[in-house]
Amino acid sequence: MTTSQMFRQESDQPRMCFVVGPIGDPHAAHDSSEREAYEHHLGIFEQVIAPACEKFGISAVRADGIAHAGDINEQICRHVVESDLVVADVSGGNPNVMYELGLRHITGKPTIHIGEAGQLPFDIASIRTIRYQRTRSHLAGARKEIEGALEAGLRDGFELLTPARVLRGLQTGDGPSLASGVVDGEKGEDEDSSGLLDDFAVIEDGVDGMTADMEVITKTIEALGALTEQSGTEMLDLTQANAPMSARLAAVARYAETISAPAGELNTAATAFAERMATLDSGVRAALGLIEMTPRDERGEGAEEFLEQLMSLEEAAQYGLAQIGAFGTSAGAMVRVSRNLRKPVEEISSAVRHMTSAITRMGEWAAKARALAHNATG
Repeated sequence: MTTSQMFRQESDQPRMCFVVGPIGDPHAAHDSSEREAYEHHLGIFEQVIAPACEKFGISAVRADGIAHAGDINEQICRHVVESDLVVADVSGGNPNVMYELGLRHITGKPTIHIGEAGQLPFDIASIRTIRYQRTRSHLAGARKEIEGALEAGLRDGFELLTPARVLRGLQTGDGPSLASGVVDGEKGEDEDSSGLLDDFAVIEDGVDGMTADMEVITKTIEALGALTEQSGTEMLDLTQANAPMSARLAAVARYAETISAPAGELNTAATAFAERMATLDSGVRAALGLIEMTPRDERGEGAEEFLEQLMSLEEAAQYGLAQIGAFGTSAGAMVRVSRNLRKPVEEISSAVRHMTSAITRMGEWAAKARALAHNATG
């Protein structure tokens, strides 16, 4: 008897596989990128994922195949969390896919990654991913690889993933498997084992790192501000004394030299801040999604502290960005006075770009955190 036959006999009802991946727009104009994405990923679902699942009696469904009426975002989150299996197409690192994947990883339930060759996001490159190409033979090969992964997982248990492994590459212990039928909260779980919210500690370490980056940014801005004030006073004195242009240019050159090092430090800290943001984004969004789905009286102090931390960090970052932006504008105007300022102003402008990109995403974290905190106290 084959594994697929055994699995069919052991299950009274079809097991559910939720397929996470880019959807595209079926109503978009022909030859548009949105319509092409829809046709491509629908083909992957129909030719690769669904047949592989069907072989083992598993019912596969995409987000656009959810039949029940209701809030689609809530339905997707519940399917991501509750389904026996998730197959995630990570091609291109779609933000919605990465968010849903992060939410799934927190649950520790079986997940299979697939992705188009050459389109895999770097931040999950360490996780085994079944790769495919857009040819009939390669798609058939990808289907067989999924079948092999399912057969091995049902027989031996699936490798479990958590945000700790995704974000930090840490080793994790054995957990529940689809084959065993044991899930969180059932027999075999140590009462002292960590719960899902305990995994937030890993994410909080990353947020702590961003807080440290923000402190460096703030101190560097203060130093730049003090140096700029001193230079402004010197330039005013030279102007009032009707000093020659050579003296004024010499003063600007001295100012450029004094701000060169802190401007570089500012850009380095802002770059590190943005890189941490990009690395943590899917995990933080998943953590927020899990908090939202956890009853308020079961969240614990750690979850509430996590929400407060996100809100405080965003406020500090917004203040820092305003200070950098104001300073960058004034310094940028001086570039027209002397080329000596070009390099430090480029560093400051780069820091502004990194901070702006990061804070846009952070604002989404903070808005969700405020909503959850308000709901918890309202």
